Amino acid sequence: MKQGRFITVEGSDGAGKSTILKELYDQLVEDGYEVVQTREPGGIAIAEQIREVILNKDNTAMDIRTEALLYAAARRQHLVEIIIPALEKGAIVICDRFIDSSLAYQGNGRGIGMMEVMNINQFAIEDKMPDLTLYFDIDPEEGLKRIAQHDGREVNRLDLESLDFHQKVYEGYQTLVKQYPDRIKVVDASRNKEEVFVSAYDIVKNFIG
Repeated sequence: MKQGRFITVEGSDGAGKSTILKELYDQLVEDGYEVVQTREPGGIAIAEQIREVILNKDNTAMDIRTEALLYAAARRQHLVEIIIPALEKGAIVICDRFIDSSLAYQGNGRGIGMMEVMNINQFAIEDKMPDLTLYFDIDPEEGLKRIAQHDGREVNRLDLESLDFHQKVYEGYQTLVKQYPDRIKVVDASRNKEEVFVSAYDIVKNFIG
């Protein structure tokens, strides 16, 4: 049986990636592909419970290393319950965030160190990296403005961080784009939704053939 494809969607808060991911899923299903749509942290019961702890706005006392470890724990459970089984069945898995988020947010944003966070996650993922990553690139200040204008969006603990934190996250993503140019493809998320979708869809279609 043909091995599936693991595609992740990344970006700073307010980049609009979750909206485009849903449209990508719908279009690929319409095209006749078997597709599994999921997210991190979450996707399955145990990981969703961990998500509630991580993103709860009341948990302001959470240590930064605790935060990084919780993300890795949720990722492990998600991987073995959802991602790997779907890939083994030959499906395309499209996941809203994966390891790059931890590297950008906890590694660079929190200042733990991107290599240190990678080491934590190596134990969790056992070298299971995405085949393709779409990085939705938007200025952090513009992303936060979008969040403030979006009444229906979930506002979590990370959204309450300072602009300086989100700038460091953005810089972390820029480092990853340079480090993994074959895997990470940049989508200009500052444009309107239709243009962003077309760009993202073209990248995905060219990749899966």
